[in-house]
Amino acid sequence: MSSMLNSFEDLMRAYQKAIPVIAKEENGVVPRFYLRCLVELDDFINEVWEDREGRKNMSKNNSKSLASLRQKLRKYNKEFEEDISKFRENPDQADEDEEQPKEVDDDSDGDTPGPAAFKKGGSEASGAKMDFHKGPPIDDDEGSDGSINWGSDSDTTTESSEDESQSVAIRERFLKKTTDKDEEEKKERKKERKEKEKRKHKEGEDDGEEGWEVVRGGVAIPTEKPKMFAKDAEIDLNLVLKKLGEIVAARGKKRTDRREQIELLHELQAVADAHHLGPAIAIKIKLAIISSIFDYNPKVSDAMKPEYWAKLLERISEALDMLLVTPDIIIGENISEENECYDKQPYRIRGCILTIVERLDEEFIKLLKECDPHSNEYVQRLTDEKRVTSIIDKVQLFLEKQSVNSELCRIYMRKIEHLYYKFDPNVLKQKKGELSQTEETSIQVMDKLCKYVYDKDVTDRLRTRAILSHVYHHALHDNWFQARDLILMSHLQETIQHSDPPTQILYNRTMAHLGLCAFRHANIKDSHNCLVDLMMTGKTKELLAQGLMPQRQHERSKEQEKVEKQRQMPFHMHINLELIECVYLVSAMLIEIPYMAAHEFDARRRMISKTFYQQLRSSERQSLVGPPESMREHVVAASKAMRNGNWSACATFIINEKMNAKVWDLFYEADKVRSMLTRLIKEESLRTYLFTYSHVYASISIQTLAAMFQLEESIVHSIISKMIINEELMASLDDPTQTVVMHRSEPSRLQSLALQLADKVNNFVDSNERIFEMKQGSALRGGNQGAFRQNYPRQGQDWARQRREREAGGRVY
Repeated sequence: MSSMLNSFEDLMRAYQKAIPVIAKEENGVVPRFYLRCLVELDDFINEVWEDREGRKNMSKNNSKSLASLRQKLRKYNKEFEEDISKFRENPDQADEDEEQPKEVDDDSDGDTPGPAAFKKGGSEASGAKMDFHKGPPIDDDEGSDGSINWGSDSDTTTESSEDESQSVAIRERFLKKTTDKDEEEKKERKKERKEKEKRKHKEGEDDGEEGWEVVRGGVAIPTEKPKMFAKDAEIDLNLVLKKLGEIVAARGKKRTDRREQIELLHELQAVADAHHLGPAIAIKIKLAIISSIFDYNPKVSDAMKPEYWAKLLERISEALDMLLVTPDIIIGENISEENECYDKQPYRIRGCILTIVERLDEEFIKLLKECDPHSNEYVQRLTDEKRVTSIIDKVQLFLEKQSVNSELCRIYMRKIEHLYYKFDPNVLKQKKGELSQTEETSIQVMDKLCKYVYDKDVTDRLRTRAILSHVYHHALHDNWFQARDLILMSHLQETIQHSDPPTQILYNRTMAHLGLCAFRHANIKDSHNCLVDLMMTGKTKELLAQGLMPQRQHERSKEQEKVEKQRQMPFHMHINLELIECVYLVSAMLIEIPYMAAHEFDARRRMISKTFYQQLRSSERQSLVGPPESMREHVVAASKAMRNGNWSACATFIINEKMNAKVWDLFYEADKVRSMLTRLIKEESLRTYLFTYSHVYASISIQTLAAMFQLEESIVHSIISKMIINEELMASLDDPTQTVVMHRSEPSRLQSLALQLADKVNNFVDSNERIFEMKQGSALRGGNQGAFRQNYPRQGQDWARQRREREAGGRVY
């Protein structure tokens, strides 16, 4: 039964698709073989349903499918009720006979027409109606002579021949007997259908439409598209504006066909162009077309279809070209419809070209997000950015003519957002002197745009985004000092948490690139400080809007997930997460390892980088440590080598083929970065070596240290001098002999451990005293001193004795 139910649903769908072909080739008459299928299935289902014993033995699934199939079939067969009853009169007729057209003699009054199809006409139909599923039309007047009576089952039985008696007997067994009640229900249904038809005709007349006219011949004539204007109408500006208002008024209504609305607007544009009604009305129609294309997408969150995206780009470009070549034209939202002027200069049009471009930019981002970033489709779609930026440039030119500061700030910001993340090699060539200083690069363009926004913006949001984009662009092109000074002067670090999420995402992206720029300039501490906030949370991907981290259940609702996905950056704007993490861990290693060596026995040693410590601890907990494979394992192995003062092993772990391919080759001028990194590893390994082994030496030669770490003697001298000045190393330099003389003032290991123990005991005593005072104060305030003494008699006496001795000058541990 379940299989039969599926087959029946497939049959219904197939017939629904075939209705246009039936209407054209079969004159709207339902094929006889289809009626045979429905009748045989109905008989079979009724027989199974009446067999109660059989139904009881059915499985639950089959029983459920049978009930569902019976209900659906009865409902579906109501549409073909008359055709089925006609088929039951003569079921044994061959299917081919049905293909011949049936001729129905007209009555003397002409009330009953033959097989007919409909078309819109000037006169109303003469009471007849046509159903493609039910063959000949049915007269509206039930009592007329032209009505058709198909007869009952009993009449059919008596009129049949003796040869057919056996088949009729079998048929009668399954046929549903016609009762008076059934006849009444049929009449009521007919009445309802007639009333509906009358209401439809009445509504058509009220709307000023023409009625339906019955046309003989049996071929369905397709309805013609409504004409834009009457043939004899004199087309002028007012008529076109009126028609435009009618089309636009349907915008947003429930049953409006959006595709048809776009076609009508295009047709109206062609009419306006043909009659040369002026550029103002042409621009107005183009703006309406652009709005209707935007409205074609039913869901705002989904991307536009590619074919409509291409149309949108063309229409916007055409509208902007007309705006630029048309003199004395003003377009804005502050112009009311009454003040619009289309026939004389200066033209005044209500609309906002800036909003259109902003919406276009958003749709472009949606299209990129919808594509697979690793496919050719994404690359193909990305080529449209050139057209989008050219549209933005045209709008910029138009708005610069009108000189509206607020709108100019917005269009400049759009241009900045398409420019700030792009690397321009001409900037570095200009720095090296390979390019003339007069040639304009992206740095000069960004500088001009951002300074205008700084000066003219009144919203603060655009100014904040302009500052962050400016810093990002400087950092991308290795202008470290300009980027650092600009971010420090803006004081955005103090107020960024109050900004909207897109601005916070831009701030995170800017800080990531600022950290990378500081690393390239060998400012390791600045690099670490820029990246530490991003890396501490472990949600770098989310903070940079490059993807969502998997979370536990109920931590993020579907609505929140949808909103966060809409905020994601397109793939071509992503920053390599492994690159950021590697730079952060290497910076932490260069700061943390010498600090750990200098404060090995310090109990109050602070943690500089929590993430780096976690990587070291997880490595130390492993019982078997193999050769490094991932980027993190390479950094941990390099840290262990640096801790022992083995700079060559450390450099090998950080700079090798695998790490080059993953990280270092992603930098512009990667060789400079690698040489800088090798130099830093040597210097920090030297500092670590001196911190770790200074108690072993009485003196050590600078030449020996220079040879050991492959550094120049002047650099070694400089590093040691700085360590002595900062009191990190208790030693002195002997210039004649070029040696470092150790002063051995550092405590031994046993002394250091004893000092640690004394500090811990002091801390423990102080914390216990504070806890006791809190408890004692609460007990005394509660008036329960007797209970306190009863519960803690000895402890109270001891603490009191210690306090007295301490006040007298003694010290008790």
